[in-house]
Amino acid sequence: MPTALEASPGERLRTLRDLLGLTGADLHRLTGISQSWISQVETGAREPAVDRLRVIAEATDTPMSFFHAQPSSVPLDSLRFRKMATASRTVTRRISAFYGESFRVTEEITSQASYPAPPLPVATMAELSADDIEDLAAQTRVALRLAPDKPIPHLTRALERAGVAVAPIVLPDPTGDSISPTNKHFGVSYWAGIGETALIAYFPGAQGDRDRFTLAHELGHLVLHTFRPRAEDPEAEANRFAGAFLVPYERAREEITDHLTLEGFARRKQVWGVSIQALILRGASVGNIGDSRKRSLYVQLTQRGWRKEEPVSVGQEAPLLLWSLLERLYGEKPYLPASDRLAIQATVLRSIAPKPLTHAHGSDPTKPRPQGKVLAFQQRAAARPEGLRSAQ
Repeated sequence: MPTALEASPGERLRTLRDLLGLTGADLHRLTGISQSWISQVETGAREPAVDRLRVIAEATDTPMSFFHAQPSSVPLDSLRFRKMATASRTVTRRISAFYGESFRVTEEITSQASYPAPPLPVATMAELSADDIEDLAAQTRVALRLAPDKPIPHLTRALERAGVAVAPIVLPDPTGDSISPTNKHFGVSYWAGIGETALIAYFPGAQGDRDRFTLAHELGHLVLHTFRPRAEDPEAEANRFAGAFLVPYERAREEITDHLTLEGFARRKQVWGVSIQALILRGASVGNIGDSRKRSLYVQLTQRGWRKEEPVSVGQEAPLLLWSLLERLYGEKPYLPASDRLAIQATVLRSIAPKPLTHAHGSDPTKPRPQGKVLAFQQRAAARPEGLRSAQ
């Protein structure tokens, strides 16, 4: 039997199924191994035969080292999800497994590379007022070395420079090569506190402003709930933090007024990289937009079809840190050599640490490298080096 210091192959087998979205029947069809054997091994009722684990490993392109890897240090009941209330529990379980493996890999490679842990502020008081959250958002900008009152040109890179790893989650469809939908999940995060690894995972969407808000929301969980796990309404607090972090209080008071038209909100979206709907809520949170005006604006959004598809394209941001560390540790083509050492499938590793679309050899991985379309404010910042430096 495994000792307390060893991983349980049965538990790792269950993690593998969750990770890949496979039922016992699916795994039986792939390998020919009976479902009863799979179930007994997973529950610890019988010892796994090495030859059968090898069959499973080969059928799923999983290194044998996976079955002996120490599980992630993340307590799964401590994970914070940004998701819809109707999100599937089955998919949530799968995402938990995916995140756990992502965190395990992130801990390993950041430790190997001696990458610094994030210096984030943390909330410790039992109750937080709106002003407290605004203040913590301002402190977080200081910790991330961001200007106190300017748009954030590249939020992902700002997080990574400060030691907060960012990973996209792409779930392979277990029935083929296509990619499964996120099923109403947006992001998940965990941080144990000062000196520890922090990882924000998100599901890349078609809208860059949604991804940016998700990252800011999950950052809010790290700051607000690491030492306050039983906050009364953590999702509302994280949303308030995200708005305050992306559009600081004084600028929101100045720019988001009840006289602003939807066209005016669209122009603010272009500057701040925040959706029109989130800007309306930000205006309400700082006391500039009353309930009546907010309802009117949302009616107008619906009438124009902007609730589902807003105008103004916000450029998507691509993570870079984990890829850069993999490349440093395992070479220019890191996925296969890293797979066995990190005890993870190469395809899963590609999701956790995707290779950037453009990655100039020898370039500085700590500098912003926007992908695809860029926001107008990013272009203006690039044209004004002094402004970009102050925003970093």
